[in-house]
Amino acid sequence: MAKLGKRTRAAREAFAGKEDVSVEEAVALVKGNAKAKFDETVEIAMNLGVDTRHADQMVRGTVVLPNGTGKSVRVAVFARGDKADEAKAAGADIVGAEDLMETIQGGTIEFDRCIATPDMMPIVGRLGKILGPRNLMPNPKVGTVTPDVAAAVQAAKGGEVQFRAEKGGVVHAGVGKASFDEAKLVENVRAFCDAVAKAKPSGAKGTYMQKVSLSSTMGPGVTIDVASTTAQA
Repeated sequence: MAKLGKRTRAAREAFAGKEDVSVEEAVALVKGNAKAKFDETVEIAMNLGVDTRHADQMVRGTVVLPNGTGKSVRVAVFARGDKADEAKAAGADIVGAEDLMETIQGGTIEFDRCIATPDMMPIVGRLGKILGPRNLMPNPKVGTVTPDVAAAVQAAKGGEVQFRAEKGGVVHAGVGKASFDEAKLVENVRAFCDAVAKAKPSGAKGTYMQKVSLSSTMGPGVTIDVASTTAQA
């Protein structure tokens, strides 16, 4: 068995016996034990009572975190003419049409979010097998297929987080950086949980939010009392 380092042992000792704590306690624990040499991301994972094999139990949506993610998001936009100009003015990193499609088909994907105007979807549709598995395919349900590309770009740059239930009903996302103030992280966690709660599908049966946990990139996780995720500070 590999020998644990001092940082790992100290973190595990700090988390020992801690479970189903309040959001405030979880944030304090995770933030206080994020000791890596870089600014770790604070990550949330939620186990939901859904079966994603059924269309009426899929959970998907977006939320603009009140204090942002602390991450620089690179945005690509499929648009032409005035819409392309609007996207550039709003801060899009890459704007194109057929040329952008060819770049992606060639294996170059230098963006974290992809947005398209509705008229561009016949082109974007050809990229489904490339963008789909990377969760980059534009989708009107999460506002990334829209005529208002400027607003979509600004939202993506301003801290909007997309979420989608994966196999097993798990939703996970980054909700800030360890360098954030505790109060800001708490606010972001509750905003994310509220958005997931509101996205409860019609086909969900039984307990919807079953387990919520918080961790940092390199640290252990702690479970949060589900009731605390919607409680007011």
